[in-house]
Amino acid sequence: MPSGRAITIGVTGGIAAYKAADIVSYLTKNGADVHVVMTDSAQKFISPLTLATLCGKPVYTNLFDIPEHGGIPHIELATRSQLLAVVPATANIIAKAAQGLADDLLSTVLLAANCPVLICPAMNTNMYANSVVRQNISRLKERGFLFVEPGTGRLACGTEGQGRLADLDIIYEEINRALTVKKDLAGVRVLITAGATREDIDPVRFITNKSTGKMGYALAQAARDRGAEVTLVSGVSHLKPPHDLEFIPVVSAIDMYHAVLQRFHLTDVVIKAAAVADYRPKSAAEHKIKKGTGELVLEMSRNPDILLELGQKKKAGQILVGFAAESQDLLENAAQKVQKKKLDFLVANDITLPDAGFGTETNIAALVYPDCEPLCLPKMDKIKLAHRILDEVVGIRKSSPID
Repeated sequence: MPSGRAITIGVTGGIAAYKAADIVSYLTKNGADVHVVMTDSAQKFISPLTLATLCGKPVYTNLFDIPEHGGIPHIELATRSQLLAVVPATANIIAKAAQGLADDLLSTVLLAANCPVLICPAMNTNMYANSVVRQNISRLKERGFLFVEPGTGRLACGTEGQGRLADLDIIYEEINRALTVKKDLAGVRVLITAGATREDIDPVRFITNKSTGKMGYALAQAARDRGAEVTLVSGVSHLKPPHDLEFIPVVSAIDMYHAVLQRFHLTDVVIKAAAVADYRPKSAAEHKIKKGTGELVLEMSRNPDILLELGQKKKAGQILVGFAAESQDLLENAAQKVQKKKLDFLVANDITLPDAGFGTETNIAALVYPDCEPLCLPKMDKIKLAHRILDEVVGIRKSSPID
């Protein structure tokens, strides 16, 4: 999460340089302390004034410029930054970094930096595929540099292939990922469910609920950022799934049941954040049900209780976390579910509260345990709550080590 973090953005000379404006704007709006370094070539594509206006600070362009407060620019930028991201990164700057050259401000900052460095390549397809460029990228990866793979499509030069700057949403995710200091879930296999299930009545109508998937998707992103091997089983959601994880889209509760049960034995942690329908129409009509003169009665069948069955199948060392959305008797109902379903803990939220529940950017949750008092958390955004939930998971794993 960029809030309060010192981030330096390096911009090099490619047609995608104009997209750096969106990156700088996004980070600044989210509370980051952003500084920008531009190469001479980058200034041919976008004005330093544009980026200076967006970050609210002068843009660094010259190795020998001396800031008003004194100091040496490349050393100050290298030591103060918690992340250095080069967006876009040309073949030239990648080659300089790989060979340890330092003939301008950006290459000098790269050489002096001790923080994570995120490289976002953008170049012609043939250049990106060139063996020298691939060797340079491999060398930098061996030294710990982070890379965002370029996208595939039509390039500014008119060719088709890999080389265009990655989608900005992916770059934002990778920036947040690089800023996540904790890697305490490295190698842990985490399965998360999210979104709403949909139960068909006929080819036109269905039964569903108000879940948007925001909480489950935030959990998937946070777990991935902390090093976990994440599988996201998602019901219906309009959200774009986080990249670099296994994504399994499903529709009905039965679909989700099979997807989760098939993978449970390979999983260390399951977090069931999806809103799964308790009932489904006993039989979906093959054709659209026509409006008649009388009442329409739907006969309903009970869906399997996925969380209950996981609790019965759970083996030593596996962690099972549930979610409960309640409109009354929050803690009492949650405590019953924890015991009945053999959960390690349950995240309960009162959907009648403002800024909590379905479709909101924030949540107000209580963590309910099987053997101690519940912990009521203050309102927070869903990515912060996701990390708080994962902190609890890490704590349980530490207190119950697996031999």
